[in-house]
Amino acid sequence: MFSTYEEALEWIHARLRLGIKPGLKRMEWMMARLANPHRDLKSVHIGGTNGKGSTVTFLRSILQAGGHTVGTFTSPYIEQFNERISINGKPITDEEILQIANVIKPLADELEGTELEGPTEFEVITAMAFYYFAKVHQVDIVIFEVGLGGRFDSTNIILPILSIITNIGLDHVNILGHTYEEIAFEKAGIIKPGTPVFTAVKRPDALGVIEKQAEKMEAPLFKINKDFSIENHKSLPKGEQFTLRNHERTLGNLVINMIGEHQTENASLAIMASLYLNERGLFPLSKEDIRIGLTKAYWPGRFEILSENPLVVIDGAHNDEGITALVHELNQRFGDRKIHIVFTALKDKSLEKMIGKLDEVADKITFVSFDYPRAAAADTLFEISHSDNKFASDDWQKAIREELSNLEDGSILVVTGSLYFISEVKPMVRTII
Repeated sequence: MFSTYEEALEWIHARLRLGIKPGLKRMEWMMARLANPHRDLKSVHIGGTNGKGSTVTFLRSILQAGGHTVGTFTSPYIEQFNERISINGKPITDEEILQIANVIKPLADELEGTELEGPTEFEVITAMAFYYFAKVHQVDIVIFEVGLGGRFDSTNIILPILSIITNIGLDHVNILGHTYEEIAFEKAGIIKPGTPVFTAVKRPDALGVIEKQAEKMEAPLFKINKDFSIENHKSLPKGEQFTLRNHERTLGNLVINMIGEHQTENASLAIMASLYLNERGLFPLSKEDIRIGLTKAYWPGRFEILSENPLVVIDGAHNDEGITALVHELNQRFGDRKIHIVFTALKDKSLEKMIGKLDEVADKITFVSFDYPRAAAADTLFEISHSDNKFASDDWQKAIREELSNLEDGSILVVTGSLYFISEVKPMVRTII
């Protein structure tokens, strides 16, 4: 058993060596030994390729504005590990992490000796979240973010009130499939019998898979641009303004303080989920709760402006879709500035596409690496780039310091790539600006 938080955290992170093992049997085994605490939870399940964390945050903030106590389970973290299990946006304490890790460790040890083998890091953390919200600190509702895929993700043993699928992109292709249809099939695996689904998926091939699965499960499906739509979008200096319209009502002049046109879609999913929860009498929410919740929603590392002078932005654009959204916002908002980019990514991403798009918008681009098992080498990224002003550095901290020191007036520094990288960058940059 662990006697300190540090010991518990070291054990959890050491399980990264087990890699990714899709499947539900290990989760079901552990939960059965704990009398299935996950079945005692009222929950919402959110999957998709990009926008899951932002959608979790919008929905959590709206529910919180309505006076409800909301648990969230998200990944990865940006500033501290405890963020992954939070209540009303506040990470649980070190003491609570120690407490629930000591509950799960004996189960993990016992499971290791079976044919199922030991649970992965993500399975351990998921089990901790289930136990915590059911037994340690009960809440009104828990919002669970899918870790990877959906069908075989460790969160997929819950029976949610509703499910959300944000969008579909070509990410984790070696695990989920190489086509939009194959990946959509995995994401659609979170759809449960009779449980409503809200989606912002627009690609016809991916949407067709979701429609088929929803029909099979007799699950009501609510689709963007059909059952609800975003109108009158306007970018604000530090956010977005838009109108949401569905068949019953129109909510005009909604404001979010998260930057990016794509965030209006994530917000619209949270609004639709909120309206459903209210209309079914499950969680009372007013229109004012929705407005207040949207404006208060904050999610770190997503086009986050860390400094105005010098202008520094961090963005966890960790796949092709994320880079596309980032480049769009940079062109829209800062097309008149010189853009300096520091970038790294995991080696299993679509690096050629990502770097190609960054090359188009960057006046200068520096490729770095960082200490993570799946991180791509800086030289590898450098060789892919066709920029005329490109650099590579194995010391990302030194590279960022030099960029900040040499950043000219009228320029912007954008640090982007893997969310695991952004989680290291943010506290470091905060100490020097």
